[in-house]
Amino acid sequence: MTNLNAVDPAAVAQDAHLESADVVIGKTTIIFRRFLRNKTAVAGLAIFLALTVFSCIGGFFAQWDKETIDPFNIGMPPSAEHYLGTSQAGIDLYAMTVEGTRISILIGLVVGLVSVLIAAVYGCTMAYFGGKVDKVMLFVLEALIMMPALLVVAVATSGGGAGLKRDLPSWLLLIIVLLVFGWMGTARLIRSMSMSLMQRDFVKAAQYMGVPPRRIVWRHLVPNIGSLLILDITRGVTAAVLAEVAFSFIGIGIKVPDVSLGVLIGGATSQVQTFPWMFWVPLAVMFLLTGSLAMMNDGLRDAFDPSSSSTGKARKSKARTLRAEKKTA
Repeated sequence: MTNLNAVDPAAVAQDAHLESADVVIGKTTIIFRRFLRNKTAVAGLAIFLALTVFSCIGGFFAQWDKETIDPFNIGMPPSAEHYLGTSQAGIDLYAMTVEGTRISILIGLVVGLVSVLIAAVYGCTMAYFGGKVDKVMLFVLEALIMMPALLVVAVATSGGGAGLKRDLPSWLLLIIVLLVFGWMGTARLIRSMSMSLMQRDFVKAAQYMGVPPRRIVWRHLVPNIGSLLILDITRGVTAAVLAEVAFSFIGIGIKVPDVSLGVLIGGATSQVQTFPWMFWVPLAVMFLLTGSLAMMNDGLRDAFDPSSSSTGKARKSKARTLRAEKKTA
């Protein structure tokens, strides 16, 4: 007689396998998967990485550098010898585009990353200490916001900053000036968000336990506004690239002999009819760079937003599917 209460080892093993398949997925993995499901964001990331690789190793494929003049090909259109043509001075445009893209990306990444880091520390410190410390730091922040950034950039990179220009390249001066003015708006937003976090139980518990303020800021406040910081980094990189192009275009940013996308676009504006490739090539690179960053920012925003439906629906786990089929059978 068959024992109806007997345990089938195969069934037990299968059930154990189904239960073990229900793995808890971390928040970072979920965000990463949602980002990868956004084809537009992935395309933006691919374009940005391609431009970064081009700016780093593109010079190895150039037959000329940005300082060598070809007297036999002055103002020539793209050819086999000069891939993107030459300028009115006979300098290879491909070499200048590689250098300009590298400088613009460098400015964007440094300013975008460091400015958000400064804003996070400053804003969280204001929210943590509050009281008089918050009032003094807020006064300093408002005073810096009122300073005319355009005038400071003009003074630092022109005659008024001649002493500094002898020691520092113009692109490094521009990075310093953009860092001074690029973090203040983000710091105010971080301050307001951190003040709400200060009322949470885990922050109060850390204070009662005697955790140092520096550790509370780095371990409890900054990670809880991580999504805002990541989005601000991509926005900051875009804003820094556009600021570099705008300042260099009007002649108060990066100065020759340094090269950037803004320098190339500004220098070719008056010759757009005579040498159109000198204008449209760096302009196209700038659009690709800023457009890819905007696509990445939109994808990251949707990935961090759990209510967003633009990244598709999550798939059913294999364990749930097998369990449903078993119940149906």
